[in-house]
Amino acid sequence: MKAWSFKKTFLLLLFIWFLLNLIQALFMEVISDEAYYGVYGRFPAWGYYDHPPMVALLIRISSLLFARNLGIRLMTVLLQPVTLLIIWKTIDLKDPGSKQVITFFIIAFSIWLFPAFGVVTTPDAPLLFFTALFVYGYRKFLSGEKWPDVILLAVSMAGLVYSKYQAILVIGFVVLSNLSLLRNIRFWLAGIMALVLLAPHIIWQFANHFPALGYHLVARSVEFRWKYFLEYLPNQLAVFNPLVLGAVVYILMKYRPSDKFMRSLFFLIIGFISFFWLTSFRGHVEPHWTIACSIPMIILIVLNSQKDQQLFRFTRRYILPLILLLTLLRIFLMTDMKLNVSLGFSGKEEKYRQIESAAGELPVVFTGSFQRPSLYTFFTGRDATVISSVYSRQTQFDILQLEKKFHNKPAFIYRDVMPGDTSATFGTDSFRFAGSVTDSLQTVNRMKIRFNLYSFTFQPGDSIEIPFALQNPYDYEIDFNHKRFPVEVCLVFSRGEAITVQHASLNQPVNIIPAGATFERILVSVIPALTGGEYKLGICLNNKFGPSLNSRFVKIKAGYND
Repeated sequence: MKAWSFKKTFLLLLFIWFLLNLIQALFMEVISDEAYYGVYGRFPAWGYYDHPPMVALLIRISSLLFARNLGIRLMTVLLQPVTLLIIWKTIDLKDPGSKQVITFFIIAFSIWLFPAFGVVTTPDAPLLFFTALFVYGYRKFLSGEKWPDVILLAVSMAGLVYSKYQAILVIGFVVLSNLSLLRNIRFWLAGIMALVLLAPHIIWQFANHFPALGYHLVARSVEFRWKYFLEYLPNQLAVFNPLVLGAVVYILMKYRPSDKFMRSLFFLIIGFISFFWLTSFRGHVEPHWTIACSIPMIILIVLNSQKDQQLFRFTRRYILPLILLLTLLRIFLMTDMKLNVSLGFSGKEEKYRQIESAAGELPVVFTGSFQRPSLYTFFTGRDATVISSVYSRQTQFDILQLEKKFHNKPAFIYRDVMPGDTSATFGTDSFRFAGSVTDSLQTVNRMKIRFNLYSFTFQPGDSIEIPFALQNPYDYEIDFNHKRFPVEVCLVFSRGEAITVQHASLNQPVNIIPAGATFERILVSVIPALTGGEYKLGICLNNKFGPSLNSRFVKIKAGYND
């Protein structure tokens, strides 16, 4: 009777959890990142510019069954109850009862961002599922190293990497907690099987010149700022809930890991928190990057609250009341209240419908923000893309190259309304934007420029001549004297977030470059007034969308000393 009672309690709470997530998924407006991952789902591939493909697979399956919100979120809503079940199976209490079940759901629900990833579809949703599966598989592997456990480890490791690149940390910290795994032939076999499963993604990275490595390891690095370092811990309190995080710190300080499995949980928590705090020296750390820690946190608190009455009373007296606050917050996120609109959780569809009313059936071309074309397509179902430049980062749209479909065709060019802008504006008092219709779109983002420098130190005012090769990889010609989108060659100097664009002339003019053709020219320019230091120099093509990333950037020293 007791076992039946505990199972009934578990299934009832699991169903309530699922129902709450389903309701919120239906009524809370899709956020911008979800719309962007929705673009992933429209174009299935083995990899994407920012992330591995698991989130795209979830959305692809969801979109085959539903449209609108559930077309993005269905699989995420279904995945979290399974994740909770796996975590519960991993805890494996010897004599469970309803009291332990309730504690389990209190802790899981109180980690503020954990239930959020059962509603909002991002790569973190499958990351949590496969982290739970890997931890469960690792515990089973330690108990017997049976072949089903080896296969489970292999699948979970591959699934982790297919979900998010934080997977390397999940696997790495577990290995660091038990270095004898490096001498275990069956663990190596699990790793080899995982690599075989990952082969399509690895091949995709090779074919696309490793965009994920360039983005995560290079593009996101900026100069050290104290605010990145100091904001890290407060952000972690926001992710995990100060009381839950406090309970975890209490456990880490009071108890020593009793076996290899418990040691791995300690390593995962301390390792993740420490690693990303260190990465704050190279730039802003998104708070949710540590969310995989929630799995070992839940396990540790539930296991220790069973034997530690002080910890058990703490969960009931202080953590449990927060559930009401979190429930109210989730209800708030489903409303159209003004604060909710300003936070970006509501009110977006009305804006993009207004853009549609101005553009009609024409494709819309945005600049800068990759979220805008994603949201526009989600809410209207119409074509849109973004043209990146040196002022914005590259995204999946640079791999998809959707603008090729619109070449030499009519399109609506969206612009933000700037102060004093007297051009045609659209919208309402609450949302105004500018835009214009072109009868012949031309972009040059895919043009390639190759060059070599013979000197890497310059002073302001120095004349510079750079031989370069300009290649047109398009299957159509590019007109540098285009009536709507003329093109010019320029030098771009970047230093951190500061960008300096310098006009340049050519020894011979460029008029029309046929499809597939390569022209050789010599660029002539003058080094602008730069303060002393190291810069990155590139040659770009400039038009109405701004200087595009057409060449590699090389390091130089330029400018007067500060």
